[in-house]
Amino acid sequence: MTKADIVENVSRTCGFAKKESYDLVESVFSIVKATLETGQEVKISGFGKFEVKQKNARRGRNPQTGESIILDPRRVLTFKPSNLLRAAINGDTGQESA
Repeated sequence: MTKADIVENVSRTCGFAKKESYDLVESVFSIVKATLETGQEVKISGFGKFEVKQKNARRGRNPQTGESIILDPRRVLTFKPSNLLRAAINGDTGQESA
């Protein structure tokens, strides 16, 4: 699904004009991006949690030459789905099988 698809769905389900839907989707993405850039987490109830984690410097290896190199520390974005989203994706009905 692309951003254009999301805008189309928002427009159709909420009854907004495409321009309004586009502005709304852009605003949400801008807020999420700005929040993550500051290192804060974004938790969306029933969906999941986006979090920026710090990776320390570590030893790596060039796969072509086998040469050992040091990889710089960096920040990575992680996503952990909520239990509700995970259950929906896996088709869980909430009933345990015998």
